[in-house]
Amino acid sequence: MRKGSPARPVLIFFIILNALIVVFRQKLTSMGFNVDVLIIGNIIVFAMTIVSLFLLGRGLKATNTQAFLRSVYGSFMIKFFLVLITVFSYGYFNKGSLNKPSLFTMMFLYLVYTFIEIRALLKLSKNGNNG
Repeated sequence: MRKGSPARPVLIFFIILNALIVVFRQKLTSMGFNVDVLIIGNIIVFAMTIVSLFLLGRGLKATNTQAFLRSVYGSFMIKFFLVLITVFSYGYFNKGSLNKPSLFTMMFLYLVYTFIEIRALLKLSKNGNNG
């Protein structure tokens, strides 16, 4: 990963968050969280964000507007369908025993990852560092 890579803040957040989940595993479990759901969900959201960053980064390099818009819409659609598949799979395999605190935490983390992603892309586009 390059020093100025837009994926760096996402990777740092991912590593710190997973470390905190592992360190505070007992405390989170006692508070009603399913730690396995948190870790797997964090991995899925991280992977979606990296794919989205890649697509949007390619879109920033595009010379025409249509290519940029395709990358934005493609990124959105990939994230949307992956979230949909993940939530329905979790619901299907855990009939009646959904861990709501973990699900709501993952919804919040999705927003945090999206914020970090947008901030990194805005910084990249502002610097004109598209190449």
